[in-house]
This record gives sequence, structure tokens and C-alpha cells, in this order.
Amino acid sequence: MAKLYFYYSAMNAGKTTALLQSAYNYQEKGMHALVYTASMDDRFSRGQIWSRIGISAPAKIFNRHTNLFTSVMNIHHKKMVHCILIDECHFLHRKQVMELTEIVDILNIPVLCYGLRTDFRAKLFSGSLWLLAWADKLIELKTICHCGHQANRVLRIDNLGNVIFDGKQILIGGNDCYVSVCRKHFMEKLKK
Repeated sequence: MAKLYFYYSAMNAGKTTALLQSAYNYQEKGMHALVYTASMDDRFSRGQIWSRIGISAPAKIFNRHTNLFTSVMNIHHKKMVHCILIDECHFLHRKQVMELTEIVDILNIPVLCYGLRTDFRAKLFSGSLWLLAWADKLIELKTICHCGHQANRVLRIDNLGNVIFDGKQILIGGNDCYVSVCRKHFMEKLKK
């Protein structure tokens, strides 16, 4: 029976690398894994996902208007799909996460979602909220804070390295904009 998986973490835990490894494993077995990524993450070329360690793969793009169930069903009718892999899943909205449950329950295709749990204010992203509520399996990928403890928060920084707690929830960026930290160091910066 297929399941909906949510692999979550702070930044720099290897989420995209793990997704690409899963896609490769399916491909190596002669199976068709369908990879999606968010259209708003345009740091690299569109239609590609890239990990920090330099590996990449082609991907379909989703935006807030994409009906994932219909998209997958249409592809599945033409060529059997064995797995769906979604990068940047925190950018999904409630209806799209519901569509992922339908892919699992109706089409019997496993869906593996990879993304952040919380934003730079430690508030849940919409996609993460609904995946935490509806996923069959929750898997936390680990990364570390500068102190050596597990990092489970993300700080937003400006170009001088100052911590920012105001602004829009979504600002696309990497190590130039965000630092993964443990709760203790997040709370210390928040209190300042």
C-alpha cells in the first residue's frame, strides 16, 4: 500500500540530496519517478532541482495553481509512475496536500515530500502544516547548529550577518540568507 511521506528539517540537512538519491534508486530499478519542485525557487535553472553538493535532476514545476492529482494522473495514464518526489514541499497549499493524499489513496502511488517544517520565525509553512497533519510517515532529517547540537530552526540574516525577524514569510535564498540553529540559539537571537 502506498504512503505519503514528509521528510523535513532545517536548511542544510540534505533534503534535496536525499530526494535525488531516491529518484536515482527508482531509475536504477527501471521505474519511473516523477520529480516536482516549486516554481518560485528560481535560483538555478527552471525545470531542474539542484542540491548544494552539486548534483541535479530534471523536475516538473508546481505553483499555487497546479493540480497535482490531475497532473500525475494524466502522466500515469501514458506511462506508469512508480513514485512522486516533491522538493520544496513547504510551498504547497492545503488543497495540493489533499491532492497528494488522493494520489496515494486512489492511484496507489507513494509520494515523498521534502521540505522545511518552519520559517525564520519558527512558524509553520502551509504545506508543512498539512503534511504534518496528513502524512502517513514523518521523518526528520538532521543537521547541526554551530554549537554541535541538532539544528531545528532557521534564522534569516541580512548581507552583514545580522538576524532579521521581520518580513515576508518567503524569501528564496541559501546560506547567504539563512543559518540553521538549535532552539537555544534561536531563542537567544529572538530575545535580543
